Amino acid sequence: MTLKHKVAVVTGGSDGIGKQIVLKLAAQGVHVAILGRNTERLTAVEQEAVKAGSPKAKSYVCDIKSFSMMKESVGRILHEFGSVDILINNAGIWQKKMPLEELEEGVVDEVIQTNLTAQIHLTRLLLPTLQKQKEAAIINVISKSGVTSPIGQSIYSASKWGMTGFTEVLKADLHGSNVRVAGVYQSGTRTDIFMKTREKLSTENFTDPADLADVIVFMLSRPPKIWLHDVRVEH
Repeated sequence: MTLKHKVAVVTGGSDGIGKQIVLKLAAQGVHVAILGRNTERLTAVEQEAVKAGSPKAKSYVCDIKSFSMMKESVGRILHEFGSVDILINNAGIWQKKMPLEELEEGVVDEVIQTNLTAQIHLTRLLLPTLQKQKEAAIINVISKSGVTSPIGQSIYSASKWGMTGFTEVLKADLHGSNVRVAGVYQSGTRTDIFMKTREKLSTENFTDPADLADVIVFMLSRPPKIWLHDVRVEH
């Protein structure tokens, strides 16, 4: 896909992996619609994206757990950009390692809604416009927890395995169409997602978000005859 002047929607774009994806796409001349929850950070990323080379960058304050907020954001994106060529489902939250019986109900619901349900709904809302483009792509940034069974992460892993299943079925459903689908299964990445749980983790061997973003841009920029269906990224 030739990336210049394509329109990309990136969730979780205010920091971490999402921010780096936005900036790397911007450097390729991509128009970017950035979804996130932190207004101040979103504004900063929007400005950085324009400086990096994006012809148009707009941010949208959206808690993706709220379907009404998501639907409103999608409507605004389609009105302001006209169409969407690329969807990067990147937003996600981490579940602190602990036995299942010790997890609070609210944590279970929040992890599943953020990491799985919201991604499905956003894809569902944007799929009609993606299917109208000459070529389009959906990349789900999942985590290697979607292909492994980490101890103490039952709900987080369940949400990621759910995304793996969703990605595989979506690939099958859209096989032979103009929309290509891929999953990215990365190891631990240096982001604030772990800090929010106050869990002490050694990040020495974690992947840098910018390196992961480079991989995603590489995947998107392959010619139509080549598509990397799934990529495992390890430090």
